[in-house]
Amino acid sequence: MEARTAARRSVRLVHMSVENAPAGDGRVLRVLSCNILAGASVTRYHEYFTRSWGAVLPGKYKLGNLDKLARSIAKFDVVGLQEADAGSIRSGFLNQTRYLAETSGMPYWSHQPNRKLSSVSHTANGLISRAAPSQVFDYPLPGRLGGRGVLLARYGEGDDALTVAVAHLSLGTQARARQLGFIAELLQDSPSAVLMGDLNCPPDSPELGFLFSHTDLAPPAHPTPTFPSWRPQRAIDHILVSSKITVERMWTLPAAFSDHLPLAAELRVPPTAWKAAA
Repeated sequence: MEARTAARRSVRLVHMSVENAPAGDGRVLRVLSCNILAGASVTRYHEYFTRSWGAVLPGKYKLGNLDKLARSIAKFDVVGLQEADAGSIRSGFLNQTRYLAETSGMPYWSHQPNRKLSSVSHTANGLISRAAPSQVFDYPLPGRLGGRGVLLARYGEGDDALTVAVAHLSLGTQARARQLGFIAELLQDSPSAVLMGDLNCPPDSPELGFLFSHTDLAPPAHPTPTFPSWRPQRAIDHILVSSKITVERMWTLPAAFSDHLPLAAELRVPPTAWKAAA
């Protein structure tokens, strides 16, 4: 229980912006997971070098990218973001999670700033939602270098609650194993759970195998390649669900807003879980 105890010490409730929101379907949820690369676009490997200025400088094309993504986000109920910028030089000091929420017309948002490099960049996970979560928590993830986290939201209360977690895991295998062990403890008592994000490993990896064996989450029936966006070959972005939730459809959006394709799914959840939040 060491990881669970540490999580409780470090947790903090994240403020949400609130407006009147439509109730949503109440049964089928449309969810979207996007690694947005702070609004930058990379369409070939060499552009990591030729367009490296985009990692530290703002540009109008980034805002155009976000505007296009916002039009897609408007069609979903819950959106998880990775590599959003929390407000630094590279984004023109724009909180990109808030911008996407407001531009898409989605009324609830929260973010989890993680890696900050002076005032140059400030990477964050983000949550955008059509219904109001009853709770939102920020958990730092273990890792030698730090800077990784999981943003966890609950819709409803008690056994009827729907738990949604958004995470961006490390590149190293050992660090990912520790992080997924931590997440497994967070989700092991959640009967209706969704874990989405850039997990940086395929579904048959040993570290995800540990998650599947210690929670009710299951590997995807048909892994969907998302990386690199211009020629998807690796299934490293995931929307994983527990047994009370049925995946009716999973697909990638054809538009590449970064070096990852956005991963979308239609999920049938227990009616009480989303009804309590709507």
